[in-house]
Amino acid sequence: MPRIALVTCRPGPDVSVDPDLPVLLEALRGAGARVSAEVWDDPGVDWGVFDLVLIRSTWDYSRRAAEFAAWAETCGKVTRLRNPAGVVRWNTDKRYLGELAAAGVPVVPTRYVAPGDPFDPPGDHEYVVKPTAGAGARFAARYRPGERDTAAAQVARMHAEGFTAMIQPYVASVDTEGERALQFFGGRLLHAARKGAVLALGTPYDKKKVAHPGLETWTPTPAELSVAGRALAAVPAAVTGGSGLLYARADLVTGRDGEPVVMELELVEPHLFLSLHTASVPRVVEAVLTAARR
Repeated sequence: MPRIALVTCRPGPDVSVDPDLPVLLEALRGAGARVSAEVWDDPGVDWGVFDLVLIRSTWDYSRRAAEFAAWAETCGKVTRLRNPAGVVRWNTDKRYLGELAAAGVPVVPTRYVAPGDPFDPPGDHEYVVKPTAGAGARFAARYRPGERDTAAAQVARMHAEGFTAMIQPYVASVDTEGERALQFFGGRLLHAARKGAVLALGTPYDKKKVAHPGLETWTPTPAELSVAGRALAAVPAAVTGGSGLLYARADLVTGRDGEPVVMELELVEPHLFLSLHTASVPRVVEAVLTAARR
């Protein structure tokens, strides 16, 4: 049976616990695999001994995105890394949303403000400011048009730390319809969930947020499946290296026209919400074992 590493990160006060990790470890061992949880930046790990290295909960990567991408490149040269290093490098920078939009995928309108660029926020509607390298709503905040100075201070802080900022209109439907997360594994829809709004007015950008409030199961609509499929199909073949995507999560919201649009495409370390979808565990195990044997 294959030897598999499930990749996670070191525990810490600002890092969420991964409830899926022990579930997958037990299920894969029950299927006969030799599997262990490994920390991505542990210098003592020999990644070359594994048949498959599966990125799972490297939830501290956004603070060290360049270092994490370099680790993925190195790891991918000695073993089978999923998703592959090209996907990691592409998806850890949210400027990929611009590429999806250019490919005709409906996405939340996004502007980017790199260090040195002027900050010119909307003057007639609420908006969100966040970094292009971020996870769990870290350094994200929601503003009214009259809060320019506070928002500018956030952008200045991100620029000082080397981040590019992104500005998006606040999608008001999130407050009433929530955000839908469509999970794919092994090239097929695994399950879907809906979660509530993460960003509240007045919450400072540097305060820790609840990443998935009010999580519940969801049956995706045909329109949502179509948009998610278009987004996945638009991932450049050059970044997948011909190996495709083992897993993906498309986070969708309802746009002003009532149709679904992409908020984010999570291809690096998406939470699978297996505690909400226990029946999905065997399908994940089957897909992981298949990937390890190829």
